[in-house]
Amino acid sequence: MRRLRHLTGQHRTLGTNRLLGALLAFNAGAINAGGFLVVGMYTSHMTGFASMLADSLVLGHMRLVLGALGAMLAFVLGAAATALLVNWARQRRLRSEYALPLLAEALLMLVFGLLGATLGRETPFAVPMTVLVLAFTMGLQNALVTKISASQIRTTHMTGVITDLGIELGKLVYWNGRPRAGAVADAGPQSQVRANRVKMRLYASLLLSFMGGGVVGAMGFKYVGFIWVLPLAALLLMVSLPPLLADLRKPARRSRIAPTVP
Repeated sequence: MRRLRHLTGQHRTLGTNRLLGALLAFNAGAINAGGFLVVGMYTSHMTGFASMLADSLVLGHMRLVLGALGAMLAFVLGAAATALLVNWARQRRLRSEYALPLLAEALLMLVFGLLGATLGRETPFAVPMTVLVLAFTMGLQNALVTKISASQIRTTHMTGVITDLGIELGKLVYWNGRPRAGAVADAGPQSQVRANRVKMRLYASLLLSFMGGGVVGAMGFKYVGFIWVLPLAALLLMVSLPPLLADLRKPARRSRIAPTVP
């Protein structure tokens, strides 16, 4: 519980980064699977939309071109919103620099859960508003984790995670064999191929969290509906609150200790 309280704090550790990454990967998997059941599109990663834009442009399907463009633009704007919030908070020396984007994501998910049935109207981009809201939310989240982990963790798409996991597995099963006769004698362990087991555990936890979130999201959206997103939003809200409350108490604390001017 102490880790949960400090997941979005300023002072980062490898453990809190991993725990936050797993939590947000679970959230992205749930939103991705649920979004597919609701609107028939995966909204947590942009590879498919980029391919759709290129293919549809060649085939002359301008409606699909507009839809892909709208989703990609929403994702970019979500990432830009994270950068704006984080840098705004840093300049004011707030503790909630990482909590603010997560708070925005939680509020967007609440809106999606409460008003999801009315978000099916098409936009000028020829896609439902639902797609744009979810793409914006995932852009917000992906940029947040990227900034927190110095680009080491991704939570909204698994291509890079699975690739890195495969690389480490290849190192794990690699047989170093005996040193060759012409090898430098003092090369030592640096010449040996070794898997990074810490990274392997990180990549495996992200992948399993994303898949677990996908199962939970698919079941919830199928049997419960839009309202299923509310527990996920409540969890993000709970995680983001401690730094926000600390910032709200800071002005009051300063006013109590400020000296009186005679």
